[in-house]
Amino acid sequence: MQKREIQYHIQCGPGDVGRYCILPGDPGRCERIAACFDRPAKVGSNREFTTYTGTLLGEKVSVCSTGIGGPSAVIAMEELHSLGADTFVRVGTCGGIALKVRAGDVVVATGAVRYEGTSREYAPIEFPAVADFGVQCALVEAAKALGKPWHAGVVQCKDSFYGQHSPERMPVAQELLCKWEAWKRLGVLASEMESAALFTCAAALGVRCGSCFHVIWNQEREAAGLDQMESHDEAAAVEVGVEALKRLILADQTNSSL
Repeated sequence: MQKREIQYHIQCGPGDVGRYCILPGDPGRCERIAACFDRPAKVGSNREFTTYTGTLLGEKVSVCSTGIGGPSAVIAMEELHSLGADTFVRVGTCGGIALKVRAGDVVVATGAVRYEGTSREYAPIEFPAVADFGVQCALVEAAKALGKPWHAGVVQCKDSFYGQHSPERMPVAQELLCKWEAWKRLGVLASEMESAALFTCAAALGVRCGSCFHVIWNQEREAAGLDQMESHDEAAAVEVGVEALKRLILADQTNSSL
């Protein structure tokens, strides 16, 4: 592919983005996240990719939406990295699997089940999709400091939303149901659609990436007859992601001055 200054999908060029990037899925969340920055400005908007850049603690930071799923998420990561980004925090939503995970909680991913296709074009399936340790620690510390209900552990990544929510009507129903039972028995916390691809792509690029999620609901709690209400206010996950980014910036500034 031709080398280009303006990145093909995100339509940003040199100087448009910072080293530190938050990656939501929904373009509609970008302005809300950018409002947490100092002097934010929109620098790109194309397809599912909306990008704002501002500063935090004197460092240039960006937020870029990725749409839904692994393919577009790693397109954003690849193109942002081409412009100099090396630290990524995915802030999104998920559905709980483990019974202890309630709607409204924050889940921090330590690793991700690679039940999707994008990561297979970056690494053999034997390679684990794990979050950068420093980023996941910053996310946990942020959740604790902000007093948010949180869990840290493995999440499951998929390519089909309706394969999860209507598995019985799929021609491969038996496989889907058996695998879902395996995730439950293995203590997987939640299901989402991007982290496995992002963690594997990050490993291939040699960059840092972590993820935190707002839990919308937990179908297993509902099936077990436990209290269950949907929660669509992702403010807690956004706060945790921004606070984690601040902690990473401070750590980097401290290390660079030593």
